[in-house]
Amino acid sequence: MSPCMSRRGECWLKAERHNRYRLIEFGGGREEMTYCVGIVLQDGLVMLADTRTSAGLDDIATFRKLHVFEQPGERLFALATAGNLAFTQSVVGVLREGLEGENGLEKLVDQPTMFRAAQFVGRVIRHVYSTDGIALEQTGASLDVSMLFGGQVKGRQLRLYMMYKAGNFIEATSDTPFLQIGEHKYGKPILDRAVTFKTELYEGLKLALISMDSTMRSNLGVGMPLDFVVLRRDGMEWEQNTRIEPGEPYFHDLRERWSAALRRAHIDIPRPPYGPKS
Repeated sequence: MSPCMSRRGECWLKAERHNRYRLIEFGGGREEMTYCVGIVLQDGLVMLADTRTSAGLDDIATFRKLHVFEQPGERLFALATAGNLAFTQSVVGVLREGLEGENGLEKLVDQPTMFRAAQFVGRVIRHVYSTDGIALEQTGASLDVSMLFGGQVKGRQLRLYMMYKAGNFIEATSDTPFLQIGEHKYGKPILDRAVTFKTELYEGLKLALISMDSTMRSNLGVGMPLDFVVLRRDGMEWEQNTRIEPGEPYFHDLRERWSAALRRAHIDIPRPPYGPKS
């Protein structure tokens, strides 16, 4: 029997402590064990993110992952982040402070269209990677980052993108109106079955919240509080920019009702006819 088999608990604890200290020492320790979803609908946009991060099983904290950028009446952008927290916070910081370009300092809110804004986010991701990413990866820190970027420029189309580590992106369409990042597999089935481009805006929010509940029940790395925004198409102001705290009555009721509805559905489906015949 190996030493670790005979002292399983002690070895696991040492490995956990080693991983935790290694991650923190090199500045990239917190991983956004997250779930974020964006839905672009005929009526507008919904984006939702949890706030839980982890640097180890006993080191859980709350950090905002849904970030809002705006030029009132002209540009409204929202960015949801998943992955290495130090990296994503650096990206958000540069988007706010600006990046030196051919025409001087450029900021996200200066971009004239959503497509150009998405390209700018991609440039900033590559910039942060070129300054910090390679060194972090050499230490063993994970840089598996992804982002959702949505919003509208006045007079232009409302759009939603998924951004990748390389700075490239894809766009949600009327055929595929939702995008997810992070721990997405548990929350995807309800969206696949229920969301269409013509789904009413607040029905879309409800489905996003059910999707989040499904994820939270199956993965303890995703947790409250929850942040969400709702933007009505051509409204040019946030209809909702809200945080749901633990114990909030509506979300608590939604979770209970959804669980009860699933139990009822399971019971109402006839038993399979494959057992022994009497």
